[in-house]
Amino acid sequence: MKGIKNKIGWFFGLLAMISGLWFFLIKEDQNDYLKLLVFSKTEGFRHSSIEEGQKMVQSLADQHGFEVIFSEEAEVFNERVLADINVIVFLNTTGDILDDTQQLELQRYIQAGGGFVGIHSATDTEYKWPYYNQLVGAYFESHPEQAEATINVLNMDHLSTHHLSPNWIHTDEWYNYRSIHPDINVLMEVNEATYQGGKHGSNHPISWYRDFDGGRMWYTGLGHTEESYVEPLFIEHVWGGIQYAAGPMQRIDYRKSNIVPEENRFDIEILDDNLNEPMELEVLPNGNVVFIQRHGEVMLYDRLAKQTSLLHKFEVFTDFEDGLLGLALDPKVEENKQIYFFRSHPVDSMQIISSFTMDADYLSIDIKSEQILLTIPTQRLECCHAAGSLEFGPDQMLYIALGDNTNPFASDGYAPLDDRLGRSPWDARKSSANTDDLRGKILRIKVEQEGYSIPEGNLFPRDGSQGKPEIYIMGCRNPYRMAFDNHRGFLYWGDVGPDANKSDINRGPGGHDEINQARIAGNFGWPLFVGNNLPYHDYDWDTQKSGKLFDPLKPVNDSRYNTGEKTLPPAQPAFFWYSYDNSTEFPLLGNGGRTAMAGPTYYQYDYPDSESKFPKYYDGKLFIYEWMRGWMISVTLDEEGNYVRMERFLSKKKFSNPIDMVFGPEGDMYLLEYGNTWFEQNPDARLLRLSYNRSNRKPLAKIEAPLEYGKTPFHVTLSAIESYDLDGDSLTYVWRLEDQVISTEKETYFTFEQPGVFTVSLGVKDKEGALGSSSIKLKVGNALPKLSIDINGNSSFYWDNSVLNYQVSVSDDEDGTLGAGITEDELVITIDYLQEGFDRNVIAMEHGALSQLGMGRFLIENSDCNSCHQEEKKSIGPSFYAISKKYQMDSSAKKYLINKIQNGGSGVWGEVAMAAHPALVDSEAGSIVDYILSLGEDEIVHDLPSSGKYIFQKHINKETQGVYVLTASYEDKGGEIIGPLTQQKILILRGPIISAVNFDDGFRTRIMNIEPDMIPGLDEEFSLVIGEPGSHYVYEDIDFKNISEVNVTIMQHPQYMNGGILEFRMDSLGGEVLTSMNIEQGVLDIGPFDLKVNVSGFEERHDLFMLFRSEETAPICAVTDIAFLR
Repeated sequence: MKGIKNKIGWFFGLLAMISGLWFFLIKEDQNDYLKLLVFSKTEGFRHSSIEEGQKMVQSLADQHGFEVIFSEEAEVFNERVLADINVIVFLNTTGDILDDTQQLELQRYIQAGGGFVGIHSATDTEYKWPYYNQLVGAYFESHPEQAEATINVLNMDHLSTHHLSPNWIHTDEWYNYRSIHPDINVLMEVNEATYQGGKHGSNHPISWYRDFDGGRMWYTGLGHTEESYVEPLFIEHVWGGIQYAAGPMQRIDYRKSNIVPEENRFDIEILDDNLNEPMELEVLPNGNVVFIQRHGEVMLYDRLAKQTSLLHKFEVFTDFEDGLLGLALDPKVEENKQIYFFRSHPVDSMQIISSFTMDADYLSIDIKSEQILLTIPTQRLECCHAAGSLEFGPDQMLYIALGDNTNPFASDGYAPLDDRLGRSPWDARKSSANTDDLRGKILRIKVEQEGYSIPEGNLFPRDGSQGKPEIYIMGCRNPYRMAFDNHRGFLYWGDVGPDANKSDINRGPGGHDEINQARIAGNFGWPLFVGNNLPYHDYDWDTQKSGKLFDPLKPVNDSRYNTGEKTLPPAQPAFFWYSYDNSTEFPLLGNGGRTAMAGPTYYQYDYPDSESKFPKYYDGKLFIYEWMRGWMISVTLDEEGNYVRMERFLSKKKFSNPIDMVFGPEGDMYLLEYGNTWFEQNPDARLLRLSYNRSNRKPLAKIEAPLEYGKTPFHVTLSAIESYDLDGDSLTYVWRLEDQVISTEKETYFTFEQPGVFTVSLGVKDKEGALGSSSIKLKVGNALPKLSIDINGNSSFYWDNSVLNYQVSVSDDEDGTLGAGITEDELVITIDYLQEGFDRNVIAMEHGALSQLGMGRFLIENSDCNSCHQEEKKSIGPSFYAISKKYQMDSSAKKYLINKIQNGGSGVWGEVAMAAHPALVDSEAGSIVDYILSLGEDEIVHDLPSSGKYIFQKHINKETQGVYVLTASYEDKGGEIIGPLTQQKILILRGPIISAVNFDDGFRTRIMNIEPDMIPGLDEEFSLVIGEPGSHYVYEDIDFKNISEVNVTIMQHPQYMNGGILEFRMDSLGGEVLTSMNIEQGVLDIGPFDLKVNVSGFEERHDLFMLFRSEETAPICAVTDIAFLR
């Protein structure tokens, strides 16, 4: 293409008199541009027709003169590659094939005007990414056997269908779909009357198209068979789809404002850390930040001095969740210097909302200037839910969020409706559902010169005849954080919901958190409803019986503690709602603990002169965030403010319990992080500033050095090959030893002749002079010891009373070898038995402490557990060590604690409820329990010799199967300047029977937990994997030395499972077939049944693949265990 343009330019350079024609022809040439990327990566079933499809596209490229790239490497999803592509074809892709960064790049490509073509199993791809569902238009649900069927062509004018007859007869695999997007334009439907197995009736879409998010998409469900790709009608069908997706046949344009920004353009600056329970913040007109801490501190961050000071400390009541909770600046703060606080009176049971005057420079608060606007009586007999957020709206009214001030812990996680005598603190109808009470509400008042007045537009008349006139929103539980869309005038708030893990037929729905949107005043339902108006039963606590479900159209509050109206305004549903489990409506919200927060809505033109403001892409988007889960999400709304879609903001970053956010006067974001642990001063409690870098970005300097320690002389090769520039600029390099330049090459070699600790730095500079730097410390004068563990036998498993023959070898350049400079006493060898599962990726990192090994610890560190528990110190929940000691001798503890982790609850260590974690399967929850219980054990065998035998006996008679950890370490004697260095090796051996659910990887994986009451005679629960057609499971890095066969235990329910092929392969989906078994329907009569797989021909480490194949849609069978037999 470049050559063509050069020739045209040369020719018309001679004919300058017709330069207008030159411009026209160049523009026409741009409109003929077509370059395809055909992507066919699979993480699940691989279609044999992929190769035929690639040949077909190459033939089209040869015929029509366009360029095509074929790839199965997801790394091609970056701007440098995609900038030259204007149509991406997903050719029979399957599974989750893109990571977060690659997903972002595909989204940016579409927004830049790119075209997308999906063929057949492109709908069997990226199930966990909602944007892809909108892009491709539907997800695969199931399919019957291949069959000939009639296709009804609905649109005969489209490029991809104009050549077809109205009724096209074709043989293929006819997909049924789910999550079909309503905005797709259907081109063709398959006639279900002409084959068997369809699930859509008279409207079964099989090909569609639409403009989407700046680009275009086209999809065909045809293309399973190899024969399709040589059929002329199908080839023309796909070629038409490619032409439609290419649109104007132009290069895409990444300069468009609708493109999601690259995450690396956001700079995150830590302004302060180690805060003590920060609550809310505001940015002052001079750019300084004022924020509050729950124990009464008003803090001021000075942006020029880059330091924080104490403005004032209020005396406040801090039991339960009370304290200094809310902060707001007057809309006219530059004129009147007014600042507002929500705080709990230190003695009296009340919340106080008052204003104070700051000095002209916002450096002090005149405490004597206090004007108390409002006091709200509360009860302090019982916890909880103070809320406390303050915000001024675009109407310049003050909004005040108050919690229901109700104990939630005696209601089994459902609505607290206990109106028995003396039980007012346990009945939220006294507050949230009481029109004559200000608690469980969002109030709206107009601040006057003295006091306040009631504005128009609140929920009840100003005269108070139907309820407290201050009430704008009622029916809140714990409206912890609120914010405004200052252009539309909408109020948003997060409401933290109740704790029940599951719905109960007699009580009502499980717990949900809510993000709410209010355009006008209203009742949002609590405690009679939750989520999208899911109703609770009217529960009689005297008889312990349930009454009728509450009616959201006509809610009734008949509590004895209700002092207001009995009939309430109709309940409004939540804008978003989600439980502990994964949300089907909003899958990006994830799972785990819940604390919903609502942030501001961004408008770029509010900050016309700022370079650090957020980009236009976020214009009009609402930001929401999660205290427990640590994410931020931007929400796209239509012009009326209705939900369109959501996407993670800075998806690679997990924030440390974000608790408040605002946009500053420059259009950058300020964020408070509460930190990891409840009711504590946390090192990761921080004040952050997030800004956007529109200009040149610094290069990233990365140093590679094979060794960081060595004896004298120390020869080292230093490489900058991994350094790169985010803007694609060429780089220059400068290596320095301390302050001396030693090289300007990308790679350099240097010899240190003297011992010491030396700092080597690398500076990389781009063409605009932006400098990135990195440094490394090299320790010269002592080499790292070399250590190995050699096993004569299997290094993956142990068996009862089997013998481990081991040999530990050690050498050190300075100290010598074992027996020649190194003694047995200097070598530390231990064996530790841990009753828990483990994660070999974590172990491979070889962290020293044994307590860090294991799936249990890994799951704890990557969940919200540490928000409420610490290992040795009590937090909002008990310490793990205390739990271990309490249940150490209880044989039934594991089953009980697994249930507690999955379903939550309270009452053992106090009233505070534990969050439910239903997404954790039994094996994962069991690993957490095993890890916790192991903290109270001391099972380590010390002082083993450097070679010898160990008999595996400690696991015998234990309730659960654990792992043996063999650790060998040596600390050398140190050098002249460099101190002692330690080398450590770890070997993990597990029991030979692996639960099938402990797979390492897979596709279309499905785990099922079997409860005792589900199978007659079963007295304990267990888990199994379901063999869905096209699914596979991988068990990685297994030593097959001395393993003769693998015993696979399967089950099959004749009513729900149709049988099929169960296949085992070695090392890959296309690897050597170990066995391929035909499981016939119903032959097992549930089971269990053992299948043998011969593996005697293998000695090294391998990955074991278990595959399920069938033309049916029903599962083949279930697998419970895999045993490795000697």
